[in-house]
Amino acid sequence: MTQLRITDDLQALLDVLPPRVAEAVVREDDSDNLLEIILDLGRPPMARFVDREVVLLEQEVTHDDIQTVVSRVGEFDADNRAGLERTLHRISAIRNRKGHIVGLTCRVGRAVYGTIDIIQDLIESGKSILLLGRPGVGKTTMLREAARILAEKTRVVIVDTSNEIGGDGDVPHPAVGKARRMQVPTPSLQHEVMIEAVENHNPEVIIIDEIGRELEAQAARTIAERGVQLVATAHGRTLENLLLNPTLSDLVGGVESVTLSDEEARRRGTQKTVLERRSPPTFDVLVEIQERNRLHVHADVAAAVDALLRGYPIPPEIRYRDENGEIHIERPAAPAMPRPLPSGLRRAFGNATDYAPATGRSSRSPAQPTPTPAPEYEPSPATPPAPLPTIRIYPYGVARNRLLQAAKRLGVPAIVVPTLEEADVLMTLRTYYRSRQQPVVNAEERQMPIYVLRANTINQMEQSLVEMFNLTPENTPAEWEVIAAQTQIAIQSVLNGQRYVDLPPASAEVRRFQHQMARQYNLVSHSYGKEPNRRVRIFRD
Repeated sequence: MTQLRITDDLQALLDVLPPRVAEAVVREDDSDNLLEIILDLGRPPMARFVDREVVLLEQEVTHDDIQTVVSRVGEFDADNRAGLERTLHRISAIRNRKGHIVGLTCRVGRAVYGTIDIIQDLIESGKSILLLGRPGVGKTTMLREAARILAEKTRVVIVDTSNEIGGDGDVPHPAVGKARRMQVPTPSLQHEVMIEAVENHNPEVIIIDEIGRELEAQAARTIAERGVQLVATAHGRTLENLLLNPTLSDLVGGVESVTLSDEEARRRGTQKTVLERRSPPTFDVLVEIQERNRLHVHADVAAAVDALLRGYPIPPEIRYRDENGEIHIERPAAPAMPRPLPSGLRRAFGNATDYAPATGRSSRSPAQPTPTPAPEYEPSPATPPAPLPTIRIYPYGVARNRLLQAAKRLGVPAIVVPTLEEADVLMTLRTYYRSRQQPVVNAEERQMPIYVLRANTINQMEQSLVEMFNLTPENTPAEWEVIAAQTQIAIQSVLNGQRYVDLPPASAEVRRFQHQMARQYNLVSHSYGKEPNRRVRIFRD
């Protein structure tokens, strides 16, 4: 069982509070779950715990109460934060228009020893890791523990913007171990201190808290390209959130719009304009902190982003700590020839905790053990797709008669519905999408896929329907059997020790099928070459 040891030196924080507020906190008798103490002028003092908020006193907070705390804390930095020397507590100020302090957030800082055990294998792998999570979920606590663990074996430098990692004062808190700490004079200069750390202090690992600006994202890329391991945090909930964040998307490779040729668009069965990853990701591994003891791990960020943009997201590895402190790891099951989701969806990612398919309905099967490769060739069940499911479409600003005509010409079971509540997907025009019309906002809140048309034409509608129903090139069953046989033989050759095998040039749809077969046997596959001679290579990791 994993043993957790917590130290917070809560008395030091209570000593700076007005006595009546400190006494009220003590009376609550729940210090282990205390997160913050809120003092707002003219309102009752509040205490925020992990699972609730409590009004500490009926009396309102006065100017004297706030000045009492300010006088005991000292000066606030440019980011309106102050700390208590040799502790991890943080006091943040809210000012009025004249610059006077009218509110205080007193956050309890804790060093939790053992919290990094759940991802210690990733931390010690040498790969750059990004911890993603909402405020207050424990990102900085894990970062601090990671610094201590890594500093036992490597040269670690912490870029401490607001002294949250190493505590206030010139001497770092013992919770960071042997790691060295560089303080940042002004939050806007964090990127310069990050570069200075690499150039002046020869680190093997750099620890960064709260990457939130574009210059910091650029500095992180520069550091990663110099061969230094990065362990950092950013605000967000899922990989999709990060991809849609224009400031931070470069941390996972960024997204750009690519215009395909007519031939390539037909091969892929998508619109001519698709989204693709712009560059290699800065971080190799992404950890989504869903709850304090539950994480979603994307062990290969590049592959996760590529799959997401193509419309068939790879489920993450799930790690959690149970009530007894035992750590459990659930690896995603290898797909048994799933039907791929439509590629090129714009803003139709949904929530990564559900990994919803194109119809917008959540689906997740429990993790299953990885299938054992068959010792001899067995024909793969590669057959043309099953009968298409019926999809209900709500057209907003789209001509319904043209949409019905397009569906009839393609022979797809599309039903046009009059309201968004009845629909599986929303189809709209680019003008309405960009102006954030209410149906678009409602569809995003429902995590409903949205298909955006450039113009109100039958041709545009047909392209969206092709994407929506994932229509494939018309391969015959015999041709699919040949493709499956070739791929299975290549897989078996690699399993038997061959270094790699190149498959014959194929269309994008066939290559996607070959990649899926390779993943089923835990092998690696990449596409090489240019169209029309692009091919898949299968090899071991």
